[in-house]
Amino acid sequence: MRLFVALSPPPEALAEIAAALGSHREAWPELRWTAPETWHVTMAFLGEVPERVLPDLTGRLGRAVGRYQAVTLVFGAGGAFPSAARAQVVWLGLAGGEPVLPRLAASLAAGARRAGVEMAERRRFRPHLTVARARPRAGIDVRPLVESLRGFAGSPWHAGHVHLVRSHLGATVRYEILETWPLGGAGVRGSSAGRS
Repeated sequence: MRLFVALSPPPEALAEIAAALGSHREAWPELRWTAPETWHVTMAFLGEVPERVLPDLTGRLGRAVGRYQAVTLVFGAGGAFPSAARAQVVWLGLAGGEPVLPRLAASLAAGARRAGVEMAERRRFRPHLTVARARPRAGIDVRPLVESLRGFAGSPWHAGHVHLVRSHLGATVRYEILETWPLGGAGVRGSSAGRS
């Protein structure tokens, strides 16, 4: 199963982003815009995980989350990976949470590796929310779009829970929350509310 660990921003924060992106969607048809119901902040991408490691994985991730406190975050200016001139991914930045978020991301990745997950991606943690992807994998020049998103500043929001999420790929991507843990507290198990 294909898994990742994420924060889920509240509906109010997502509504602000949807409103800010409204006119850009039509202006940039060459981008594949992600659906608001799939928006999340990835803390650790685990990739394909054998079901047999799930019990150990959830235990280790839950312990990692419990060592960190809840944080207040805010979405801000846009950017692109690998660059705005050759974008494959367009994103909105995330401020706040220092030094908690980078440390939490490192703890989650370490816990996953100890549980036997072969972490394919070992990139430096850069918290962001992906809002679009380039259709051609070579990337496109989105400098005007990134410049227009430079002034975006959302309202502060409380990140109090971390989710283990399963990706169901296909014509429509759907996410299923397998586990939820509160930051700084005991785990809440069996939260399998799906998100499409």
